[in-house]
Order: sequence, then C-alpha cells, then structure tokens
Amino acid sequence: MPRAGRHINMLNNIIKRNGTIVPFDQEKITRAIYKAAASVGGHDYTLSKTLSDEVTQFLKQSYPYPDMPLMEEVQDMVEKVLIENGHAQTAKSFILYRENRRKERQQQFRRHKKSSNIPYPTMYEMLVWNLENECESIEKLNHLVTNGQLPDLVRKADAAFNDKTLRAAEAIAKEKDRIKLVIIAGPSSSGKSTTTAKITQHLGNMGIEAVPLNIDHYFFDLEMHPKDEFGDYDFETPEALDLALINDHLSKLVNGETVKIPYYDFEAGRRRDNVTDVCVKPEQIILIDTLHGLYGQMTKSIPEDKKFKVYIETISQLKDMDGNFIRWTDIRLLRRMVRDMKFRGYSPTRTIGHWHYVRRSEMKHIIPYVNDVDFVINGALPYEFPFMKKYIYDQLPKIIKTWENNPKKQDALLRAKRIQKLLSNIESYQNDGILSKDSLLREFIGGSNYKLH
Repeated sequence: MPRAGRHINMLNNIIKRNGTIVPFDQEKITRAIYKAAASVGGHDYTLSKTLSDEVTQFLKQSYPYPDMPLMEEVQDMVEKVLIENGHAQTAKSFILYRENRRKERQQQFRRHKKSSNIPYPTMYEMLVWNLENECESIEKLNHLVTNGQLPDLVRKADAAFNDKTLRAAEAIAKEKDRIKLVIIAGPSSSGKSTTTAKITQHLGNMGIEAVPLNIDHYFFDLEMHPKDEFGDYDFETPEALDLALINDHLSKLVNGETVKIPYYDFEAGRRRDNVTDVCVKPEQIILIDTLHGLYGQMTKSIPEDKKFKVYIETISQLKDMDGNFIRWTDIRLLRRMVRDMKFRGYSPTRTIGHWHYVRRSEMKHIIPYVNDVDFVINGALPYEFPFMKKYIYDQLPKIIKTWENNPKKQDALLRAKRIQKLLSNIESYQNDGILSKDSLLREFIGGSNYKLH
C-alpha cells in the first residue's frame, strides 16, 4: 500500500547483491545505457539520459518510499525500458554485459590467483640491470646526479631500450611472411609512440617497410562522451574510439585498398574525417600503437594469425627512500601530467583528477590480455625522475589543495601526495640537453626527432 503522497516519488537507496544498502545514483544508469549503446555504434548521451529518466520514474512508482529495489531489479527495469522504446540492439548489449559480469564474479577467485599477466622475467631483468649500474634506489640515483654520473646512466639506459626495440623488430622480421599487422599496446604513457617509431626504423633498416596508423585519430568527438560532475570525460574506454571505422580501414588496407584516415585535434576535442590518404602495398605491414591494441574488438577484422603483438609497460625496479618499489602507475601518471600540460592543453590538476578513468580502463581492457602477446618491452627509464621533477614538483601543492577537501577526489589527492613525497627526495637535473633526440623521455618533455604529437 503506498505511503504518504509526498514520499511516493522518493528513491534514495538500492540494495546491492551482497545485501549492503547504497545511495541510488541515476547517473550510473545513464552511463550504463550509454556504454551499451556505444558498443553497438550509438553515441547519443541525451537519449541515454532520457531513457534513464524513464527507468527512474518506473522505479519510483514500483518501489514507493521507503521500499528499495534490488540491484537486479534496477537492471531488469533498464532492459524493459530499452526494449519497449525500440532499442533492441542496445538491450542485447546490456544483457550480454550483465551475463559477462556474472561470469566474472563467479571466476573472481581464480582470476586473482592467476599471475600470468605479470611480466616476471622483465621485472627480474630490470632489477639485475639496475643493480649492475648501481641505480636500484632513489638514494643511489641521487648519488649519480650529485657526482656528475647521470649522463653516463642516460647513455646506458637509452642503449638498452634501443636494443630491446631492435630485438622486437628482429622477432617481427622472422615472421614477416605471415604478419600483416603489428600492434604496439600498453597502458597510458608507457612509451608506445617512441617504441613504434623505433621499431618502424629498425624494420626499415632490415628492408621491411611498416606503415604506421595512428589510432588516436579515431576518437569520437569529446562531446559525445559522458561528462561527470567535475566536467571530466571518460574517453579511456575502447568504445571512445570508432571501432567500426578502425576495423573497416584495417580490413581495406590489408586488402590493398586506399582509405582516408581522420585527424583528431586533442585541444579542440574534435575529429575531422577523410583527411589523409593511406595505402598499404602487399610487401608492407601495418603498425599501430594504441592503449587497447590487445582488446579483441579493436582489430577483429584481421585474423589472429596475421597479427604480431608487442606489449610495453614501465616495469620499474627502483626503490624509494622507504625501501618500497616505486609504483609503475605513478611513473606513467607523472609522464602524462607533463605531456598533457605541454602538448594537449590539460593542466596537471585535470590529468591527476582524470587518472581513475585511466586505471579503471587499464585493469579491464589492457592488463587481462598481457599474457597474449608475442614480445614485451620495458619502457621504464631509471634516470627520468631528476629530469621530470622541474616540470611538476612546484605545482603539486596547488593540486593537493584543489582536491584535499573533496571527498569524491580522495584517489587524486592520494596520488598527488604520493608523487610529491617521491619527488621531494629526488635530486633535480636541469640540463635536458644531454638527452638524445630519440630518447623515449622526449615523448613527454618534447624535443624528439620523431613526429609524436
């Protein structure tokens, strides 16, 4: 029997599967509908909001205050509204998502026990290299800076990275008769662009011509993505890219057809289609670098036996002043803060506030597929912190102040404080001139002789 009329339209809480009661959040419904639609080619956020309004209204009518729907009942209502409004494909995508999530929950324990996605051989190789070059800790790195030995460490580390990209190219060359597509994949700011340029260069020296295809140009316009309460967009998911167009172009290129690839303006957040003609000759191979290159839907138009997958990550084995290994994600966040500030028009505050989107997507769309690659490259540079400190360190107090009183941004605050503590113990090195023009670090600070931005 309905309660007092003034309560009928209230919907404050829902019940999760584990029995806990959490606040009802319509925005989550809107995003779920949008993502389901995006997976089948729809990118109308306004329509997603309208549909979520209808879901919310039905829930309020079906569960008058103080009744609370179960999470499953909320999802059932989403399916009902989608189907009744003629969005069968989106409903199917949403249903498949629910089923996949159910299977993931059932297999959670086994997934957590599985460790094949951790590159232990590369970790060990990096640790041995650091020990041999006496740079396995911040304390020893500082010693190299103050004693004028950093330039020698830079030279050795760059040579080691270049050798690794050469070995990757040699592995590709051995299978050139079967390969049509080389994928350079890895999380944000791991060094994919420089790695791609170097492998392309090495292959050229071997007489194998690779045609780079910049997947970043296939982003949808920024305004087509959901915006959160802070004005931030989640463009880190594979669905932020025009997967249908990517696959169409890859298929045509492999078949010898010419395609007109788009151009994406990161500062404006807009894509222009049909900008640059690209054609791949029978003796050439396509080479792409992208966050989600290991995600199956990204390149599904190309048979698996015609792909060669390279994975790059900042597999650092450097200890901080407390004796703990520095987090790989903090290295990449620091790089992205500098790169975004210098080349993409984003402030460091905005970048660190956005990082939770990056991590969520990495854990879902990148890390689970690391064991399905042909070659692993380490993009960590033992020498980079002394160079990077001057770009970001003085801005960290402002970043911390921005987020310290916002309970919804505690993740950003934690990361900012952690990076501030790390850099506070680093001896800064001011002379970028000792870095070669093909150094991976120049992908983030500028001055590379590769066309990266």
